[in-house]
Amino acid sequence: MSVKKIPLRQCTGCGIMKSKKELLRVIKTPEEEIILDETGKKNGRGAYICKDLECLKKAIKNKGIERSLKVSIPSEVYEQLEKELIKLEGR
Repeated sequence: MSVKKIPLRQCTGCGIMKSKKELLRVIKTPEEEIILDETGKKNGRGAYICKDLECLKKAIKNKGIERSLKVSIPSEVYEQLEKELIKLEGR
């Protein structure tokens, strides 16, 4: 039997490689909207961050999400992402 390959992605905040299931996906939809993709299967260009508020703050500081999505992101969108991440951490 062959071993199934686990897809790895790099967190845009801390830069650590982890499996896709351990990370959250932030996407830019075809309509230019930036949202948090909990399923990891929605259409759009994606960037990955750890399920940790500190990694999101690092990604905001070093503009990692902006580089990955190739778009400038307004601060209101970051605030919305932060609220959604806090909701997910509470689960």
